[in-house]
Amino acid sequence: MTDHQNRGGLPTAADSHRIRRDLKLPRLRCDPSRTKRPVRWRVALAGLAALIGGCSDGRSQRAGGPAAGWPVVAGDAGGSRYSPLAEITPANVRRLEVAWEYHTGDLRDADVSGRNHAFQATPILLEDALIFCTPRSRVVSLDAETGGERWVYDPQVDVSLGHYNLNCRGVAAWTDAAARAEAACNQRIFVATADTRLVALDGQTGQRCHAFGDGGAVDFSRGVGAREPREYGISSPPIVVGDVVVVGSSVGEGRRVEMPSGKVQAFDARTGAARWSWDPIPRDARDPARSSWAGDSADRTGAANVWSLGSADPERDLLFLPTSSPSPDFYGGTRIGANRHADSVVALRASTGELVWSFQTVHHDLWDYDVASQPVLVELDLGSGPIPAVIQATKMGNLFFLDRETGQPIFPVEERPVPQTTVPGEATSPTQPFPSWPPPLAPQGLTPADAWGLTPWDRRACREAIRSMRSEGIFTPPSLEGTVVFPGTAGGSNWGSVAYDPERRLLFANTSRIANTLQLVPRGEAGFDGDRSRYVGRFEQSGTPYVARMGVLLSPLGVPCNAPPWGTLAALDLATRELRWEVPLGTIRDLAPIPLPIRWGVPNMGGPVATAGGLVFIGAALDDYLRAFDVETGEELWKGRLPAGGQATPMTYRVQRDGRQFVVIAAGGHAQMRSTAGDSLIAFALP
Repeated sequence: MTDHQNRGGLPTAADSHRIRRDLKLPRLRCDPSRTKRPVRWRVALAGLAALIGGCSDGRSQRAGGPAAGWPVVAGDAGGSRYSPLAEITPANVRRLEVAWEYHTGDLRDADVSGRNHAFQATPILLEDALIFCTPRSRVVSLDAETGGERWVYDPQVDVSLGHYNLNCRGVAAWTDAAARAEAACNQRIFVATADTRLVALDGQTGQRCHAFGDGGAVDFSRGVGAREPREYGISSPPIVVGDVVVVGSSVGEGRRVEMPSGKVQAFDARTGAARWSWDPIPRDARDPARSSWAGDSADRTGAANVWSLGSADPERDLLFLPTSSPSPDFYGGTRIGANRHADSVVALRASTGELVWSFQTVHHDLWDYDVASQPVLVELDLGSGPIPAVIQATKMGNLFFLDRETGQPIFPVEERPVPQTTVPGEATSPTQPFPSWPPPLAPQGLTPADAWGLTPWDRRACREAIRSMRSEGIFTPPSLEGTVVFPGTAGGSNWGSVAYDPERRLLFANTSRIANTLQLVPRGEAGFDGDRSRYVGRFEQSGTPYVARMGVLLSPLGVPCNAPPWGTLAALDLATRELRWEVPLGTIRDLAPIPLPIRWGVPNMGGPVATAGGLVFIGAALDDYLRAFDVETGEELWKGRLPAGGQATPMTYRVQRDGRQFVVIAAGGHAQMRSTAGDSLIAFALP
């Protein structure tokens, strides 16, 4: 059932279209200057005209233009998040309005609104259908013009089992070139469910493709070593390259040393048969990377999984995948060494799973600085011709530019000394990689002199808190006395990654700027005595001598101890190699006790989308808005109020030449970030 929310009793554009169609009414033309009817009739006609979409002036006539789709979650296989559409521009973006709104119904019970619920899906466009998944892993197909529901597939995930993630960021589509166009399952939709099934659906009907796997699904959790649903899941869409469907996984954090394997798996798109698998941790003693794992730690350690979005270069038969930290997150005494290929961007041969190259962004990770952002594929021109490149954003705020074919840095990367551990049994990496360009997109490190507060008392408390812990810049290791981790474990950049405008050669990146507190406590002393405001999360790290305690570095008044902005959006000019602009992203309107729209920037989760029309669209921030920024100046030109948190990446499309350009975002909130919960997919367009 389609649910078009009628805000304030006013008809939406879809309502107007439907009424005109059903009543066979032409679009009304009204010019008050040409009528001499009484005022009450003019008012009545104006109301009727508004109802059926009648009154228009020259400014509201659309010029038309090419149709443009959104075939994969990130816009294209390379993750550019860029659209060639230009109907919406800086000149008219202020006229955007809600075109339609759809409600998924996923908040129908308390189970799905718990701490792991997040609606972060980005739809794809398959012909004239928008297709996306919900936190329950339900797959929905809508009419892309009206938001009308076409079909829904429910995999019946049992949310009462407490799965690790109730989050589904998107689906993938595949067309069987060997099948007849009218054949069932010629066009397939693949979804990876919260209970670890890869399901194949007919793109036209939503029915299972029974020739795939066991009745339309395969279980990709077999053989990974998960003990319970809370340990292993999935949150990001599959990747389709040729006739291969590739899935990663989400692995629980900080639980024990021997966590489930983070292997990447590939299946035949027609039959569901296993094609290959690749484990980021080198289990084979003959693997050269094995020497970076002391003793038998590569046999016992888990995770290093690919939980975020990957990219593909089909012409080169390459996959580009971001790997995460090995288990456990905050103590590495059981896995001494650099721990290749964890915390890396890796290139695999898509047809075989063969490792082509690997580049590590963090050695021996102790901060949960996993590679969360999707690798973005661009053609980088430095004056001597285009270079096929991979841009990898990181939680640390660093950007690495790598040669797509070799993995070698395009701009030099320097190994710099970093602070060393004082924790018995630990052995930190003596250096970490830092790119020579660009400078970090987020501050790296927080000193007592940097402390911030709303009042002198507040600031003094923050200063003393920082002084009481180790805070020696980025990569200060976890400690027994407590450590300031800045940027925090959410970034810098996170899974929303960056957007790239190839015409203007501008790269757009949003970052969060919140510090974490991290302390290792000997297992026998690991109660929550003391400062509960500083350490609010507990990670058991079974199999190690220490429990980890983590929190957010806040003042007694509950505001961050570092100065705003706490979230930003920036544009990097790749032609001039300069920071074009940087602006705060979001206000404290929905975080403060009083809804004050103070533009200090706020933490964010989700990514930007760039358009040829000269705009960057982004939700992400912890106030309930979708925003549009001028790509040239960073000026915020428009914001549309959302019914819930927009911690998702938007998308944009036009189905037909004389149709409208739509901008669509999931507004359902993020439970762990405590944003407003909801279940809306909402579309904006010009009148």
